Amino acid sequence: MPTPSRTYWPIALCVCAVTACRVSPPVSNAGADIHLAPDTTVVEGAVPGNTTLSGMLRSSGLAADAVEGVIAAATTVFDPRRLRSQQPYALELAVDGALRQFQYEIDEQSLLRVWRGRSGPFRAAVLPIPRTLEHVEAVGRIDGDTPSLFASIDAAGEGAELALALADVFSAEIDFNTELQPGDSYAVAFERFRRDDRPHTYGAIAAAEFLNEGRQLRAIRFTPPGGKAGYYDEQGRSLRRFFLRTPLKFEPRITSSFSLRRMHPVLHTARAHRGVDYGAPTGAPVVAVAGGTVAGVTSDSTNGRMVRLRHASGYESYYLHLSAFAPRLRQGDRVSQGDTIGRVGSSGLATGPHLHYGLKKNGVFVNPLLEHRNMPPGDPIPPGAMPAFHTERDRALERLGLARADAPPAPLSAE
Repeated sequence: MPTPSRTYWPIALCVCAVTACRVSPPVSNAGADIHLAPDTTVVEGAVPGNTTLSGMLRSSGLAADAVEGVIAAATTVFDPRRLRSQQPYALELAVDGALRQFQYEIDEQSLLRVWRGRSGPFRAAVLPIPRTLEHVEAVGRIDGDTPSLFASIDAAGEGAELALALADVFSAEIDFNTELQPGDSYAVAFERFRRDDRPHTYGAIAAAEFLNEGRQLRAIRFTPPGGKAGYYDEQGRSLRRFFLRTPLKFEPRITSSFSLRRMHPVLHTARAHRGVDYGAPTGAPVVAVAGGTVAGVTSDSTNGRMVRLRHASGYESYYLHLSAFAPRLRQGDRVSQGDTIGRVGSSGLATGPHLHYGLKKNGVFVNPLLEHRNMPPGDPIPPGAMPAFHTERDRALERLGLARADAPPAPLSAE
């Protein structure tokens, strides 16, 4: 019977709920071994949207007393409200339908297991998922075959998650929608986690270098004493500005700029457009451009679903036409820079999915693109931490240099 240990009952990933039963093979000829049918069935699936742990277990056919027992045990080690859609889960059922154990993957690092032996109440534990940590480097170029960072990262054999992370590191310095040029190149040193039962995932980027239009940009991850990990240039200056370049994770497409007189696409009248519209697919995450307080979570027929954030120095940011708010986002909440606050949509007066992003300074709407360019960088590394930073920097830059040296040369261009 299963017990919480470092040997884990495997879960197979899937996109929707399916049933995978163990089937006994046919009985072989007389005189050979007899294969007995297993006494359990495994049901594997992914958490559907808009459900609760109780609702999901009931829809899987569990009896009410079993559902109550699982919830009671799980609550001792896990908040059921943290259940996330599309996360894998599995149920092991006895022949009579009784639950032997339930397993839910909380995130990439941990899983919830609830089990019961032959008798007694359910028990629960949160266990680590076995992963192999690798320290890896990758290099790539922007050219005709790989014109975007996504394409270049893919050609290097890595996933889109790494492209998003690399773009986020340099988000204050490079607009990855408009400023990438043929001939740009990069090197990145990062953590990669391998698992036996699903594709690999990524940890932190340790260091990165980007050559963009002749500029050499470098980023070294460092945690100052008593502070949070951040990215700094070679001199220890923070790469994080007060505001992110955009409220979208990657490659936003500007469909309408800031203007005091624009023809409204729905009303067909000239009126001020006090913000920037970004075309993006429905459901794309929208993030806070800076830390602050939630000043409003509202919905109306014009702005649709809208989040308003209040920041330091007299700034307020507006995010309109969302398809959904971040779960449990409420007025008065504190948010950090980069936190997801909603999803792109087309609610309110909108002709299609996009994000309208507005920015006020001291009560007056300003052009976000111009305002962002003038933002000062974040706090530098304290003087007392510079020796430790120099050690980390030199080690990281050596990794990047070796990665570039091992990379194949750029293709020759035709004269």
